[in-house]
Amino acid sequence: MKTNRSLLKFILLTAITFGIYGLYFYHSYARDMNIVCEGDGKHTRGLLAVIVFSFLTLGIYGFVWMYGVGERISMNCQRRGIPNNTTGSSVLLWNLLGALIIVGPFVALHQMLDGLNKLCAEYNRTHGTVPAGNAVPAGNPTVVINNY
Repeated sequence: MKTNRSLLKFILLTAITFGIYGLYFYHSYARDMNIVCEGDGKHTRGLLAVIVFSFLTLGIYGFVWMYGVGERISMNCQRRGIPNNTTGSSVLLWNLLGALIIVGPFVALHQMLDGLNKLCAEYNRTHGTVPAGNAVPAGNPTVVINNY
């Protein structure tokens, strides 16, 4: 699983592609979240559901989704013993109240990215996989085990 998600990359690619990368990003984020958190009894809805439900609820569902993602990160990090400061409440508050100082939604997104990166790193460690898109340092051979 990918462990190098970055806020700067998200902002730049979303701006350059006029928002298309942002759509792809959230689709991939939900997919990866469901893979690394498998077995916790929860499911993170994908992009289409978020768009439809956000439209139907006049944007409220987007905040509910982000809160759920923050809580799921918190619960799964705690379950695996990974230090983490992302919670549903912090993501929600940074999005709502932090918007008053402009940078709040970016802080919330950074927390979401950092939390999923940590969970993916643990997933890679326990499943013996090398993350796609992450280079392996020269001179440091890594064995990739695929359990098919």
